[in-house]
Amino acid sequence: MIIHTTDESLFASFGRVIKGYDTSELQEALKGTRVPVTGTIYEASDEKLEKLEIAKLLSSNVYGGMPIQLGYCNGYNTKLNCLEYHRDSEINFANEDFILLLGSRKDIIDGVIDSSKVQAFLVKKNTLVEIYASTLHYAPCQSSLDQPFQVLVVLPKGTNGPKPEITVHDKEDEYLFACNKWLLAHEETSEAKNGAMIAIKNRNIDIKEDIQ
Repeated sequence: MIIHTTDESLFASFGRVIKGYDTSELQEALKGTRVPVTGTIYEASDEKLEKLEIAKLLSSNVYGGMPIQLGYCNGYNTKLNCLEYHRDSEINFANEDFILLLGSRKDIIDGVIDSSKVQAFLVKKNTLVEIYASTLHYAPCQSSLDQPFQVLVVLPKGTNGPKPEITVHDKEDEYLFACNKWLLAHEETSEAKNGAMIAIKNRNIDIKEDIQ
């Protein structure tokens, strides 16, 4: 699989690089977050991260005053597995290079997306990126086989919390998996076994052979 970078024009369809912010204290704080021995962990809200000065700036400037949560996704992963989207952008940052597998909501046809539409992007260390609300994404991937990722995840407050009780009216309602989280799963995944809609066809992308 071709692994692009956020410097390429192709990335503009999925997100943008955010510049002008001092991320030094964020780098130090991320170093102290927990990393599993295998697999991944996700913490939607981390008190230490949310007390940083940059948290206030992201809320006021990047999110226009909206309440936000700062958490992290850490660990080891090389697979696509699922794709999700939110009603607002997601901000990511890491001290080391990591890879994002990204798709576009416009490529969901009749409730299903072909995994061949997914693109891989290397996010270089100490780069702050915005992933647009129209972009499909999921857990980050490591950029090398022996290096775990530690990725900041910034989202509107409450995102990924308990799923609201709803009555299905529109087809999209069937994909609501948590608060502000619409999920498309590959049939091979634990998410599919736990009730997520199977909506990714063809192979479950694995970049293991594409990284060193």
